[in-house]
Amino acid sequence: MTAATVEPVEVLDEPQWRARAAAHRARVERWTLPHRERRRRREPHPVMDFLFTYYSYRPQRLEQWHPGPDVLLRGGDEYLDRPGYVRDGDGVRLDPGALPPRLAGTAGFVGALLTATASRQPRLSCFGMHEWAMVYRTDAPRHWYVPLRLGRESTDAVVESLPLHCTHHDAYRFFTDAARPRNAVAPRREDQIALEQPGCLHANMDLYKWAYKLAPVTPAELIADCFELAVAVRELDMRASPYDLTAWGYDPVPVETPAGRAQYVREQAEFVRRAAPLRARLLALVERVWPAARPATAVAGR
Repeated sequence: MTAATVEPVEVLDEPQWRARAAAHRARVERWTLPHRERRRRREPHPVMDFLFTYYSYRPQRLEQWHPGPDVLLRGGDEYLDRPGYVRDGDGVRLDPGALPPRLAGTAGFVGALLTATASRQPRLSCFGMHEWAMVYRTDAPRHWYVPLRLGRESTDAVVESLPLHCTHHDAYRFFTDAARPRNAVAPRREDQIALEQPGCLHANMDLYKWAYKLAPVTPAELIADCFELAVAVRELDMRASPYDLTAWGYDPVPVETPAGRAQYVREQAEFVRRAAPLRARLLALVERVWPAARPATAVAGR
């Protein structure tokens, strides 16, 4: 599978694209600058660190602006030093065909995964118990510097009182050894396309990962949109966790109670709604730039 040659449909003069680049950088610096300052102070953050450690896109790359594959930049010669950019008449544009072939393989997987995920009904009954399963019966919780809201014994009792049904491999792999047998499924990496569903908080956070995995083809604004969603989802993820995050300014969603579970489902359903158009935009990008991916995604989505 190779990338198509995508002809520019928008021409930007230098002041226009520089203004877009500056606006993008200012938007994401609300997250990247505090992260850099915390790193300088060696100060961990139980919510935000995840977005810069689990996800491998460095802050400086998140701050970079890319126009996407259908834009011609007049006065954009500085982009010729970046992979995939070529001269076109009086400007510079991204040519996906000039990028490493491995990106096409990534696009095929992303297209298959997102198509399959979008084809399923959201499952809204996990109540965020994956974070509880990561601390079940262990003396070494991942966020060792954050206290548990209910204490050790009561936290374990909550895990034992509610069903575990996590379908996301990258959450399940952090379950404690004692928690894994309690999960309804044992998702493996190779099960991802078969199991991913749009109600999963981690599947919706991962839209950010799939957006940056396709960079520089993904327009920077779409990467930022996915990152912004990931930030909001991560906040719910940890507010519903067993950790006490009040010192960081987060009120808990007490999923150990019926009211807390109802609140979690409402917020989870809102993220399903917000994620759907981002998933659709990523799929449209894959199908436009890598049209040969379309048959593979259709098969995988059944």
